[in-house]
Amino acid sequence: MGVPGPVLRRAGLPLRHPGRRGHGRSERPSEGYDLDASADDIAALLDHLGLRDVTMIGHSVGGAEVARYLARHGRERVARVAFVSAVLPFLLLTDDNPEGAPEAALEATLHAFRTDRPKWFADRAQPWFATHLGNDVSPALIDWTMGQCLSTAPWALARLFEAAFRYDHREALAALDVPALVVHGAADASARIERTGRRTAALVPGAELREYPDAGHGLFITHRDRFNADLLEFLRR
Repeated sequence: MGVPGPVLRRAGLPLRHPGRRGHGRSERPSEGYDLDASADDIAALLDHLGLRDVTMIGHSVGGAEVARYLARHGRERVARVAFVSAVLPFLLLTDDNPEGAPEAALEATLHAFRTDRPKWFADRAQPWFATHLGNDVSPALIDWTMGQCLSTAPWALARLFEAAFRYDHREALAALDVPALVVHGAADASARIERTGRRTAALVPGAELREYPDAGHGLFITHRDRFNADLLEFLRR
């Protein structure tokens, strides 16, 4: 989830409203790397273009941005949503969220970003695609994907990861009133399905969960044909 800065410039939006700040060719301000800002950026684009009956598809942190948009701006412009490998509903371990991960896990990741960010991504490249389960991904495609990750502003990536890790979407997801599809890989090492996808589907009223047994976090690449077919079926309903 995220709209490149050039798209927004063509739409006539001011540069203070880039899509996914700090990513790709979007502007890289020093602030605004939280889910409220992401939600407001999406709202600014939808409002400016006058879009309605939108299908919102959020992958990974993008799923958290979609959830926050709906909680903050409502469903007036949204027809349906798909949460794909999404980091929902709440990742942080708390007394009432025993499925979460401890704060120390977040701190370890942030330390790795500061210390050797390329190594952190390289160590997770194969698990991200679950190639150990037979998913055929070329070294060139892996390198291209890692290049995209490394092109992101380090500050933006760390702050957005931190925001997504600590935000509790449980109440908002339980109140969601649009058709929802949850797609998640059972072998996702980045957002483990028992902590994320299954819990999200259980919270959202009427949500449909589709699990891919041998898929990792990058299922939109490794399982593109099945994923596209599932999305098209969802859109046609």
